[in-house]
Amino acid sequence: MTVFGLGPQDWQAVALSLKVSSLATLLTLPLALATAYLLARVDFIGKTLVNTLVHLPLILPPVVTGYLLLLVFGTQAPLGKAFAGIGITFAFRWTGAALAAGIMAFPLMVRAIRLSIEAVDPKLERAALTLGAAPWQVFARITLPLVTPGVLTAAVIGFAKAFGEFGATITFVSNIAGETRTLPTAIYTALQIPGGEAAVLRLVAIAIAIAVAALVLSEWAARAVARRVSGA
Repeated sequence: MTVFGLGPQDWQAVALSLKVSSLATLLTLPLALATAYLLARVDFIGKTLVNTLVHLPLILPPVVTGYLLLLVFGTQAPLGKAFAGIGITFAFRWTGAALAAGIMAFPLMVRAIRLSIEAVDPKLERAALTLGAAPWQVFARITLPLVTPGVLTAAVIGFAKAFGEFGATITFVSNIAGETRTLPTAIYTALQIPGGEAAVLRLVAIAIAIAVAALVLSEWAARAVARRVSGA
């Protein structure tokens, strides 16, 4: 059945993109928050190296990242076999698309949250510690509420990056209809078909609509959190 000029496989690609990007964002956000806090507030040996590794996916060509994922999480790789032993396969599966999307989005999410944490006056945290609050209480009751708008921004940035990820995804999990074909790869596939321009335009329109909806939702949520923090 065709809806808005798009067939079942096209809508399947849209649904898979939403599934992949949502899962990638949800699983990556806590790790990005922890990494950002570590880089913003803790001094340790090797901090520069950790910071470099975190941002490496931004520097490397996405195809290289996808190939490295294939070497590490492929069906014949030790880590890939270990995950397969517990029923999780990444290579050429939608789960691998989520992994690739999460890794590509991770540096952007860390950077957004780190900037928010660094904008919080450390004196507030030190004052709470002086008054007897435990470190986790300081983080939960002072730092986290103040950086929540930044966390929401990071979530939207991560979702957008994951939603639009192409190079690492197609290298790691290929372009299998119904399994790993996301919206970007569906657009790429339609571009290879003579006369597929109309389908490309429809898919692009859907991508724009989803991106705008995510931005509007993020802006609304950030303002709501800001009003709550300020007590307005």
